[in-house]
Amino acid sequence: MSTYIIRRLLLIIPTLLLVTIIVFLSVRFIPGSIIDMMTSQMTLEALDIEGQTPREYITHILGLDEPIYMQYGKWLGHVLVGDLGRSLWTDRKITEEILHRLPISLELGILALITSMMIAIPIGVYSAVRQDTIGDYFGRSFAILCISLPGFWLGTMVMVFPSVWWGWSPPAQYIPITENLGQNLLQFIVPAVIMGMVMSGTTMRMSRTMMLEVLRQDYVKTAWAKGLKERNVVLRHAMKNAMIPVITIIGLQVPVLIGGSVIMERIFNLPGIGRLLIDALGQRDYPVISGVNIVMATAVLVINLVVDVIYAYLDPRISYH
Repeated sequence: MSTYIIRRLLLIIPTLLLVTIIVFLSVRFIPGSIIDMMTSQMTLEALDIEGQTPREYITHILGLDEPIYMQYGKWLGHVLVGDLGRSLWTDRKITEEILHRLPISLELGILALITSMMIAIPIGVYSAVRQDTIGDYFGRSFAILCISLPGFWLGTMVMVFPSVWWGWSPPAQYIPITENLGQNLLQFIVPAVIMGMVMSGTTMRMSRTMMLEVLRQDYVKTAWAKGLKERNVVLRHAMKNAMIPVITIIGLQVPVLIGGSVIMERIFNLPGIGRLLIDALGQRDYPVISGVNIVMATAVLVINLVVDVIYAYLDPRISYH
């Protein structure tokens, strides 16, 4: 197992290197230029341009007049030592900004993941145990509904219609968990439930499918024949084996979770990493966009590795070499 983990960690290095190249180049193809935006907001009197045009001056100050490979080399050199650079607009360190906002995104993601499992696993297991009953049909229909609903649309509807109909809307001002735990959770519960519902559909269907397969196994039939209670058969004998592929599905949903948090943080005014990325895209702040994407890509790779290790732990038949 240790050899496999080391090999996977080494494989992350070239993967991240490829990600840095793609991210660094792709952000510069975003329509609109930060130079044009800065030029339109600055007065000539505020610039000591010494015969240069405002555009040439700003391009030189930001270092964007150098060849693209030199820009990438300098940026990558800073990234390798843990320095993601500074914002072109605020001159703040991107690493410090991400660390400041990371707990907010983590809280939202963890709550959404817990909500997803609390919805998906019980309904999936119940649908399998009560196959072809009204409860099963309801559970399958609910799973399809969750898969079909776009999270950004549902979040927008929750923000708009309750305020129109009942004069209520989710809290718009972020409240840190250290100031008021109750108000903080109240602010996160709505976007977390929406994200959890959207994620739960696939997990729900997988839970039902795997439970049906396991319930048909001989050892489960033997447990029924011994006269064990349904609760013991389902929880002790069937669920552990049925949940192994479900763990994999949950790991594959991490990119969906990260992408969903970007939208939800913007809709519900949560100052997390996702909102930082959206704001940076609007301002064409290239270092911030690149830095946030690198952090997200690293998180996805590490979490997938953790899921693979958990998979092997739950199923002794699986051996990594």
